[in-house]
Amino acid sequence: MTTCSVVVPLYNEEAVLPELYRRVAGVLKGAAVSYELVLVNDGSKDGTWALMKQLREQDPCVTLLNLSRNFGHQIAITAGIEHAAGDTVVIMDADLQDPPEVILEMLARWREGFDVVYGVRTRRRGDGWFKRATASLFYRVVRMATRVDIPVDTGDFRLISRRAVEHLKRLRETNRFVRGLVAWLGFRQVGLTYERAPRYAGQTKYPLGKMLRFAADAVASFSVAPLRLASSLGFLVSFGSFAYAAFAIYAKVWLGRTLQGWASLIVAVAFLGGVQLLCLGIVGEYLGRVYDEVKGRPLYVVQDFDAGTAGDRLVERDQNQAAAPHPPPEPARR
Repeated sequence: MTTCSVVVPLYNEEAVLPELYRRVAGVLKGAAVSYELVLVNDGSKDGTWALMKQLREQDPCVTLLNLSRNFGHQIAITAGIEHAAGDTVVIMDADLQDPPEVILEMLARWREGFDVVYGVRTRRRGDGWFKRATASLFYRVVRMATRVDIPVDTGDFRLISRRAVEHLKRLRETNRFVRGLVAWLGFRQVGLTYERAPRYAGQTKYPLGKMLRFAADAVASFSVAPLRLASSLGFLVSFGSFAYAAFAIYAKVWLGRTLQGWASLIVAVAFLGGVQLLCLGIVGEYLGRVYDEVKGRPLYVVQDFDAGTAGDRLVERDQNQAAAPHPPPEPARR
């Protein structure tokens, strides 16, 4: 029987966790699949971990993963994926804005041969106009700036096949944009439309400042467009400066007058200084990411892990992978 693992990152989700379990378990128990609910505690400061342990005692199909501190939403998703044992892995947030009932439709498309089935939001109920506008702008800017075909109006809510998961686990970059990494993998992917509901309870974990940092990570992880923009901006400013210098020389030598203007000089110097700092900041963002990568630290640290009934499947899967024949090494190129 097919096993479906549902990965849910949790950070201070005490208010929503019981309803989340009720709906997800209700959907999967009614389907012709065995299921595993992978709950990842990302350093919660409320009673989320205690509730998770209660659910584990009630249901052996619940897998618990407790990270040693808050590593961030995308890292928590990665940890859940890497500890999931199912033939398919579904990623969803805990706020129930992405309805668990859509999982059944995703499984149906997976049976048709698709490796990735991602949710496409046709309507965002409960979000204000500013949130909708900035989210729409974010997806379109990322799509234009990157060389990967990342679908617009999609979040992390998606189903991934086991073979796609195994390839995803090989991507170890520190500043992660999971939906971009899944798009980069390729394979057969298809969208599934649905209406996004209002948040069931609690507060959003992505305020404006965090969303801006997330957008910067998304663009910097998949595109060098900001570096090219900095180069183009530097070229245009330099061209304008040389043109102004040529005009000043012309006015002095042929017209016999000197250009006046202390204020214009200060404005020009300040403008050039601002452009230089902007370009240095863009280069610094990429350099900081290189610094993060070369340190080679693990993406996360697991403090507690209880696989429940999925533990046997994890052991069996690891044994099968170890016994599988490995391709011969490629000959050295001269």
